[in-house]
Amino acid sequence: MKMFVTEMRGKTVMTNDGQILGMIDNFVVNTKTGGMMHVLVTPAEDIEPRLFDTDAEGRLVLPFEGMRAVKDVVVMENISID
Repeated sequence: MKMFVTEMRGKTVMTNDGQILGMIDNFVVNTKTGGMMHVLVTPAEDIEPRLFDTDAEGRLVLPFEGMRAVKDVVVMENISID
């Protein structure tokens, strides 16, 4: 499935087991290859950002290759909250 980045902004991001991580805010792109590197997610209220890599604005930095099942929500593979 192909989508524009602008279509993905604001989509809910969750783990495989249904825990909501937050909403997509932006993406990090490798300017040399044009490939997507990371998804920047504004964390949900009940998410502890210290459990994740974050950027200077407090957004979760999640690996782009972990994105799956893009439709109404985005599922991040291999992300767990323990």
